[in-house]
Amino acid sequence: MERQISRRSFLKKSAAALGTIAVCDLSVSETLFGKEIKEKEMPHVIVKLWPGRSEQEKQQLADAIVKDVVAHAKCDESSVSVAIEEIKSSDWAEKVYKPDILNPRGKLYRKPGYSM
Repeated sequence: MERQISRRSFLKKSAAALGTIAVCDLSVSETLFGKEIKEKEMPHVIVKLWPGRSEQEKQQLADAIVKDVVAHAKCDESSVSVAIEEIKSSDWAEKVYKPDILNPRGKLYRKPGYSM
């Protein structure tokens, strides 16, 4: 049996799924334009660090993050994505510390043990 969803409901659910990191396990099967869709909010983690790590080290870090996100957010491994942004140390204060730590857009759950 097909279940039609309203445009408003679709837009609300889509907006929620576009967050930087979100709680998973909100799977709902519905029909949209005659096709079954499975909705999930997908966590996306962004790591900012200084350059200098090898591709292997960055992959190992991403794999460890995925493991922990799956364990704590109770979501499917296939729904987790990880991005790594390398920021030069000379740009750290302006590009990371001030906007993301001093004046974060969302809730900062862990503050660093340093100040600038």
